[in-house]
Amino acid sequence: MASRIGVDIGGTFTDFILYNEKDNSITIDKIPTTPEEPQKAVIEVVKRNLSSETIKDIEFFLHGTTVGLNALLERKGSKVGMLCTKGFRDVIEIRRGDRDEMYNLFWQPSEPLVPRYLRLELNERMFANGNIHTTLNEEEVKKACKFFIEEGVSSIAVCLINAYANNEHEKKIEKLLRDFGFKGYISLSSVVSGEYREYERTTTTVIDSFVKARMSNYLNNLRDELKKLGFEGNFLVTRSGSGSMTFDEAEERPFETIMSGPVAGAEGAGELSRQKNNINMVTADVGGTSFDTCLILDGRPQIQFEGKIVGLPVQSPWVDVRSIGAGGGSIAYLDDGNLLRSGPRSSGAQPGPACYSRGGTEPTTTDAAFYLGMLGEGNLASGLKLNRDLAENALNSVGSKINLSAFDTAKGILKISSANMADAIREITIEQGIDPRELKLLAFGGAGPLMSNLIAKELDIKEIIIPPFSGNFSAWGLLGADLLQMTAQTKILRLNEKSINECNQILERLFKDLQERQKINFEILETIKEISLDMRWMGQEHTITLKLNNEKLGKITSSEDDIKKMFVSEYEKTFGSKLDTIIEIVSIRASLRVPLPRKTSRGLINEELSGSDQESIKCYSFDSDSIEEFKIIQRNKIEEEFSGPAIILESTAVTYVDKNYTVKKDNSDHLIITDTKI
Repeated sequence: MASRIGVDIGGTFTDFILYNEKDNSITIDKIPTTPEEPQKAVIEVVKRNLSSETIKDIEFFLHGTTVGLNALLERKGSKVGMLCTKGFRDVIEIRRGDRDEMYNLFWQPSEPLVPRYLRLELNERMFANGNIHTTLNEEEVKKACKFFIEEGVSSIAVCLINAYANNEHEKKIEKLLRDFGFKGYISLSSVVSGEYREYERTTTTVIDSFVKARMSNYLNNLRDELKKLGFEGNFLVTRSGSGSMTFDEAEERPFETIMSGPVAGAEGAGELSRQKNNINMVTADVGGTSFDTCLILDGRPQIQFEGKIVGLPVQSPWVDVRSIGAGGGSIAYLDDGNLLRSGPRSSGAQPGPACYSRGGTEPTTTDAAFYLGMLGEGNLASGLKLNRDLAENALNSVGSKINLSAFDTAKGILKISSANMADAIREITIEQGIDPRELKLLAFGGAGPLMSNLIAKELDIKEIIIPPFSGNFSAWGLLGADLLQMTAQTKILRLNEKSINECNQILERLFKDLQERQKINFEILETIKEISLDMRWMGQEHTITLKLNNEKLGKITSSEDDIKKMFVSEYEKTFGSKLDTIIEIVSIRASLRVPLPRKTSRGLINEELSGSDQESIKCYSFDSDSIEEFKIIQRNKIEEEFSGPAIILESTAVTYVDKNYTVKKDNSDHLIITDTKI
């Protein structure tokens, strides 16, 4: 075990959790996010929970951040110049020649992150087998460097055709740019990704170059501020593909942190699933600005090896978290047809929902829930006291236009929001052939427990799990995020014993590269090597990823027949059929996992609970469509099983339990809420 801090930055709140190994205690806190300078909220929440003496005993600071994501969403990144092979200047504009929205004739692709005048061509060429076709012209690199410096370019993306097969020219360009006086950041496509697909690899490299300066500045400022407070431990940040990475590696590979924030909750969900014998579940993480959902199968969140953000592909391991703009701060409005809608626009941290009394005037999901009585008396984290009159005014500002009372408007907002969230879960389950009715619903985030009944009812899910400190569960997930590096190499080979030997030679180099990237200061107790293969039938374009089990030595020990059987089985499971042709290996994937010292799954929670002078409250029941008397219960006082309706209070979340549900605690302090009608 080791003491550690987890801090997760959300759109509305920044969540803090401290695990102290000395007394096995857990301290949680939540304060408003500071969007303009996100590190301010991080430092503030650390200062108010740790003295300069106690912070020296902390071994790990683990962080989930949306800085890289926000840089892309807001288009506030570096001025990027791009160097490419002659003839490939417009690859990021031509894309794949298709539309993301197939039937939308007016759909427009995202603007390229690099304007055309800053995309320069070089007369060089590599064959796909790695042999040189045209030698690099150094004089062209010199002219390009001079032009970029004159234009004020602060970051250069080098994206040469087939560099994944041979990066000799890219490495040479990097050296020449430095020799010719370029002082900014340089991203090489062969370092960013060892995989083929020119558009995806180029775009990923450009994204890396675009966010590198902002991410580097943020991490360095945060590290410096924490060191001033006395922190002497290890700095880790979550990766988009699960696990964590050091701040140093994140500075070098910022594109791997784009989805750092949403992944933290998925990490915690995977850990919880493994504690419960790998039960299958789907998550409902409802924050202030968004709803995130992830499928947990066999104790792990599902991983993709390419993601997409703001219409741009990212060729990197990616936890399959689906996000929509539906959170506690999502704003309700009337569309052009005078129909009530909710989200994706959010009130954010400032001004926040109208009931926060911070200047917000538009109705949000939080206003609706509070007005219906679902938040109890409205005493929230950080001493926030909600104002019912302001919530009513906001609801009337929209509802009165369509002849709805504030009460009916609030009901409509909650029903619309829960339907939107359920649709996101259907997308990640039913569209993959998985019946959500066979899963558990794990609800967390500031508003996850609040919405859990409504979401479960939409999907006919029988059992809901509310973890301890549910409002800070994403921060808790950070604490168990093992250090993890992933890399891949494209090499198209026919499956046979000779190609397996060639894969092992590639794996030896890949694992060596991963070990050199680690840069860690703590004692490694164990290193786990994991291997996957992207495979397909010959003649196909796309692949499926086959994870090879029990390959502990960092090389493939399975025979050709064993791998073929595993591939055919996985293919039939995915597509319901198989082909009778040659099987190909397309890419070899290597992962290096370093588990952090284990923490206990249950500790003594130090938290200031929401006070309540009432034993019950009038609240709307969606089940009976009427006002009912709801019990008000402090979560830490629950001992025996009971039936709803009830409002369960804890310091950073409120759980709404409708009629016809039962509630009990398991041995790990999880609330198990069961629908008695199913």
